[in-house]
Amino acid sequence: MERGSPGASRPVEPGPCLSSLRGAEPAASASTLSAARAQPGSRVIAVAAVLPAGGCGERMGVPTPKQFCPILERPLISYTLQALERVYWIKDIVVAVTRENMGAMRNIIQKYQHTRISLVEAGETRHRSIFNGLKALAKDQPDTQLSKPEVVIIHDAVRPFVEEDVLLKVVAAAKEHGAAGAIRPLVSTVISPSADGCLEISLERARHRASEMPQAFLFDVIYEAYRQCSDYDLEFGTECLHLALKYSHTKAKLVEGPPDLWKVTYKRDLYAAESIIKERISHAVCVVMDPKQDKEPVDHFLEALKNELNDVKIESREPGQAGRDIQQSNLEQCYNFVSMNIMMSDFQETRKLLHMLEESNLSILYPVVVVSVHFFDFKLVPLSQKMESLMWIRESAKEMKKRNILLFGLIIDYSQGEQKLQESLRQGAIIIASLIKERSSALVGQLLVA
Repeated sequence: MERGSPGASRPVEPGPCLSSLRGAEPAASASTLSAARAQPGSRVIAVAAVLPAGGCGERMGVPTPKQFCPILERPLISYTLQALERVYWIKDIVVAVTRENMGAMRNIIQKYQHTRISLVEAGETRHRSIFNGLKALAKDQPDTQLSKPEVVIIHDAVRPFVEEDVLLKVVAAAKEHGAAGAIRPLVSTVISPSADGCLEISLERARHRASEMPQAFLFDVIYEAYRQCSDYDLEFGTECLHLALKYSHTKAKLVEGPPDLWKVTYKRDLYAAESIIKERISHAVCVVMDPKQDKEPVDHFLEALKNELNDVKIESREPGQAGRDIQQSNLEQCYNFVSMNIMMSDFQETRKLLHMLEESNLSILYPVVVVSVHFFDFKLVPLSQKMESLMWIRESAKEMKKRNILLFGLIIDYSQGEQKLQESLRQGAIIIASLIKERSSALVGQLLVA
């Protein structure tokens, strides 16, 4: 068992524990537990998580195990780790990976600056991998730096969209009942076929539920269950809640989970996960411009942009202010920037913005989109005379792409009549909205004309 290297900097500092509430409802909110933690004499409970990540991804039909498949050029498991790291009261996260993937996992931890991660060697089956993770937390393995938690969360490495709310609910329920797990309504009816392939039993869908992750247990309950279970259970079993019931005689509390607990299983699920991630990081746009520039075209352009990006927060920032925001931002970061250059071809504002982004860690986890918008009066200076300086975007984009910053250029003719200018502004807004939503690396460095 080895401890992962801590990252250089992360937006949220880890916390060691969760407040314990006497008589707390499983659905207790984060604010309720935070308030209890602040009360004098309130007891805290230590929480850890175990992620089995030793699967080979047979059902996905790709050579790379699904937990290491890239989404926006970042391994799927990294998103799951990030989701757990956001929850500061999870003290330790133990990941079980195969020996051949141990090096790759270490690289992921280092590259994406994951913290609180410990690695153990996965077993041949899912249950054996989980058992190895529990052994590490129980100090049953040599050289462990971990301490035994009171509650342990078991979660799949390929369920990247788990939120703190559902984690909190299963932990609170496990503290009260000994075991808890998230469930979801069945989408399809479950049937049992006979030996000759004919229908034998059809279950009433309304009375049954699909067992999902995360699940949580009092550590002693689930650890003792694994210590007692048979080789058959370890080899062919999949349901941790069943082991707690069978060997520790603990009935799990079932917690209704949200729709986004689904598991990445098939190749099409990778595209669905990418779509969700793109949508989540496209909900804020920061517009950067020098306050000395003419704001009239910018105001019209922002109105057009708001019409294209419904329910998107658009904020205008001066370069220095944008830099401070980048340095001080935490989990609610903006990954989309529009740099306004009015009647200028030296990219002054864009250069400042790119320099700030390079110095920050913003692009480590997600690709950052930067659109450099240029308003030119083509009646005064023909576009052909501007092209030489505008080619700077292409060269800079190559370097920025190495840092996961996607740079694009957009040109708008400011010398047009009012009606044509409004149409160009609308077209420009459509182009920017598309660049932000799609995040296509194929168009990086392109000079687009609205």
